[in-house]
Amino acid sequence: MKKYLIYCVFAITAFGCNQSEKMGESSAEILDKIENGDTVMEAKIIKTADMKFRVKDVQSTKEKLSAILKAEGGTIAEFTISSNIQNTEKVKYTADSLLELTSYRTEGVIIAKVPSEKLDDFTNKVARMAVFVDNQSMKFDDQSLSYLTNELKSINRAEVVATIKEQQSKQKAASASKSVDQQLTLKDEYVDRKMQNMSIDSRVEYSDVSLNFYQDNTVKQLIVGNDSLSDYKPPFFQRLVLNLQNGWFIFKELVLLLFNMWSILVLIVAGYFGYRYYKKQQKKNLLT
Repeated sequence: MKKYLIYCVFAITAFGCNQSEKMGESSAEILDKIENGDTVMEAKIIKTADMKFRVKDVQSTKEKLSAILKAEGGTIAEFTISSNIQNTEKVKYTADSLLELTSYRTEGVIIAKVPSEKLDDFTNKVARMAVFVDNQSMKFDDQSLSYLTNELKSINRAEVVATIKEQQSKQKAASASKSVDQQLTLKDEYVDRKMQNMSIDSRVEYSDVSLNFYQDNTVKQLIVGNDSLSDYKPPFFQRLVLNLQNGWFIFKELVLLLFNMWSILVLIVAGYFGYRYYKKQQKKNLLT
């Protein structure tokens, strides 16, 4: 892979040098012609568009947008469809089931590339698909000067590389490696400028479009199992009979407990009568 990349870099460099030789003009001469009006500078306008709109159905809108993009010669770079829950509630449906009501909002996002000359037609078609357009914007970024700067610097570097090659044969071996390093640096910078311009050309030819669309909140109904354990209790009369039986059982256990504690009861009764006898004796003593 690296081998092919190196070949590509050298091919671009050689192409640039050939172009400079064919033109036979330096960067200063080109600038002079532009200033004098002899040469018209090519316009490099980058267009971008953003839209947010409401639709009836997000999924069908995504499919329609894909078809329109394909017909216009564009492509989808990225798309996302997401559903965000707004509210949820469970209501009783039967004794062992619940009706789950969920309100959610579905949104879609598409990042697309559209041929710049068809950008207006594309945005108009999208607007006609929308139920309501929240906002719509289009930006124009003029990269003409940046493009021209890169081209002129590329020409300068090609000229310097050619000059170094001519002087290289006259230099000593010790300084030859330094000339090679300079050439590599200049060629790398030349490639960077060319790549920047190729990126500008691509963005000029195909405009970036960001589409954000959504639909009305949807309510989804789903029957689910009842997870409230209190709803699984027996009916009232059945629970009443069960409680009576449970009360009779507790009463019998209490009686058995009292009989099991007869010795304590005897002591309590004996203490009670002894206390009464003691009180009567004290009253007699006071009277006498």
